[in-house]
Amino acid sequence: MLEAVFERARSAQRCAFIPYVMAGDPDVQTTLSVLEALTALGADAIELGIPYGDPLADGPTIAAAGQRALAVGTTIDSVLELVRRHRDRGGAPIVLFTYFNPIYRYGVARFAANAATAGASAAIVPDIALEESGQLLGALATSGLDMPLLVAPSTKPARARRIAAASTGFVYVVSRLGVTGATAQPSTKALDDQIRGLRTLTEKPLAVGFGISSPEHVRAVATLADGFIVGSALIDSFAGTHGDEAVVRVRAFVEPLVAAAAYVGV
Repeated sequence: MLEAVFERARSAQRCAFIPYVMAGDPDVQTTLSVLEALTALGADAIELGIPYGDPLADGPTIAAAGQRALAVGTTIDSVLELVRRHRDRGGAPIVLFTYFNPIYRYGVARFAANAATAGASAAIVPDIALEESGQLLGALATSGLDMPLLVAPSTKPARARRIAAASTGFVYVVSRLGVTGATAQPSTKALDDQIRGLRTLTEKPLAVGFGISSPEHVRAVATLADGFIVGSALIDSFAGTHGDEAVVRVRAFVEPLVAAAAYVGV
């Protein structure tokens, strides 16, 4: 289960690193190479996007990556085969990131069972409301998979408490309103207030995403949260490249982020 990932990072006095990549962008073999490189670079878990044509929470970078992945024929089954290959190579735990419509069309129970068989550890589905998540949470739990849920800056404390209680693995802390994307540094004061409030509501790990794109961002987050999620900036770092060139660019981008993740206690 994912909570152990955060326990290991905490014992090493660092903020857990969770990069996001889109499966099939620019092709499956490059994705596999990038996953292997991220594992070697110290990723504690990896969010792996399943491309979808109407990604409501995705900014332009991730949406474009999804379109590139769809253009080369990436499907749920091909993503799950990629997860299996990554698992067989001893890769970091995979958190699938997708939307409810493709899961519904695939079959909720079938998706959960096949994801678990492939070796995934969890799934994030950002467009499903807490009140409508019971079936999916149950199916994933039956298959031994976590389902982190998202808490936005605008979420009221009473609702945040309910979301955190239902969330498994960790609570995904959205650092700002809007869609994903690399931005200016998140407001440390606002994020500090948000994290402190959530710590009074739950003891589960808190991982911050949306807008984290530089070592400065990571240092700002590392003393507040248990993990940080980097997506759009990572995808931008190797966009337009394949194979070994993509891996070289990923290493150059990620190494400073990992170095910035050390902290002196949360």
